[in-house]
Amino acid sequence: MLTILGFTMIATFLVLIMMKKMSPIAALVLIPALFCVFVGKGAQLGDYVIEGVGTLAPTAAMLMFAIVYFGVMIDVGLFDPIVRGILKFCKADPLRIVVGTALLAAIVSLDGDGSTTFMITVSAMYPLYKRLKMSLVVMTGVAATANGVMNTLPWGGPTARAATALKLDAGDIFVPMIPALAVGLVAVIALSYVLGLRERKRLGVLSLTDVLTDEKQLVEEPETETVLVGAGAAAGGPGDGKVRMTKTTGGAGSGTDASDDEEEDDVRLQGLDPNRPTLRPKLYWFNALLTATLLTAMIMELLPIPVLFVLAAALALTVNFPHIPDQKARLAAHADNVLNVSGMVFAAAVFTGVLQGTGMVDSMAKWLVDGIPDGMGPHMALVTGVLSLPLTYFMSNDGFYFGVLPVLAEAGAAHGVSPLEIARASLVGQPLHMSSPLVPAVYVLVGMAKVEFGDHTKFVVKWAALTSLVVLGAGILFGII
Repeated sequence: MLTILGFTMIATFLVLIMMKKMSPIAALVLIPALFCVFVGKGAQLGDYVIEGVGTLAPTAAMLMFAIVYFGVMIDVGLFDPIVRGILKFCKADPLRIVVGTALLAAIVSLDGDGSTTFMITVSAMYPLYKRLKMSLVVMTGVAATANGVMNTLPWGGPTARAATALKLDAGDIFVPMIPALAVGLVAVIALSYVLGLRERKRLGVLSLTDVLTDEKQLVEEPETETVLVGAGAAAGGPGDGKVRMTKTTGGAGSGTDASDDEEEDDVRLQGLDPNRPTLRPKLYWFNALLTATLLTAMIMELLPIPVLFVLAAALALTVNFPHIPDQKARLAAHADNVLNVSGMVFAAAVFTGVLQGTGMVDSMAKWLVDGIPDGMGPHMALVTGVLSLPLTYFMSNDGFYFGVLPVLAEAGAAHGVSPLEIARASLVGQPLHMSSPLVPAVYVLVGMAKVEFGDHTKFVVKWAALTSLVVLGAGILFGII
């Protein structure tokens, strides 16, 4: 019964948010509360919620101060060179923009933190997607999938959990998986290429006389830009089905009235306004050193990550904005993101608290493991890889790696399958896991991108699952799994 109720609760949640019948926060709170009553444990709901909140509180604190920290770094211009570099590559071409999104997300994912990756990626790419009227779910889907592949880094979480649960060395798990993960990353780039082609076909190409010259030139010299909207890029006559929009980018003396432009046209193609008052060019190297130190300390685990972000955010605010009114203004500027993400994390605590407290998770995991035919024993690595897709989507990484993986490894050992193979196979579901409603970082992604979580889910699940299967197939082909 618990198994049926557990799957029904998750399915109800996903259906309601994808159909936009409930907001994610309301669904995360009300649906598990209702099912807790169905299970007959309504009296323990408070205990389950408090336990769930206590478990996720450090994560919520980390996300709150990470948003403040990286928000300040974006404000002061630390990531402007990265933005300009990506935009030089993109050249206002939807195809290049989507591929650039995947590349940027993969590079930034080297720090091992999904929230950081999503904040930097969205901040860099969001203005371009809005300016060209590109699909924002393409951005969130590609970023989440790329980050999911890179999330398998030893300091990213899953590999360390698998090593801890099975008492193995993280290097022995990860290093042999590098070829398969590299194939997975290539698959993400290929996916972004296909999605970019689709966006280019839908929108056409924004052609500029000189798309990315010196920013001062863009501000001072009027330019004419032509937007081709429609299938294909060839020129045609009035009846060729394309819409042509020509507008002049006004210079200092152009006399154009900005109030006449739509909000999206006010967004500079360079992504971030190079003249915003929050820039601190004299402190650039201080901020770069502070960020490098923060990431190094995270990787070396010198202090708990929430503590590192609390200290870094306080230091960044104090040095860059020494006047208290300026500090308050920066906090207020990022309060919306902080509130949305932290609220979502604490709402998710209700969901996970009920799943764990009522025993639904254990019951579902046992049902799945018991359902494995005896004849599949020698192929437990493959079974583990396949099961990692749904299990890491519907469960937290802690629940899967500490609760289910040891059972799978024990079953594999009985048939001569090495725990190392089981551990490696358990990593292949991470591209899909990173879009799970139980992953706090995904709310940073959809919140900053202003995308409905249900829309993101409907778009990304098939592509992320395909990427996971590519990694699994590559692992089998290379003899890793």
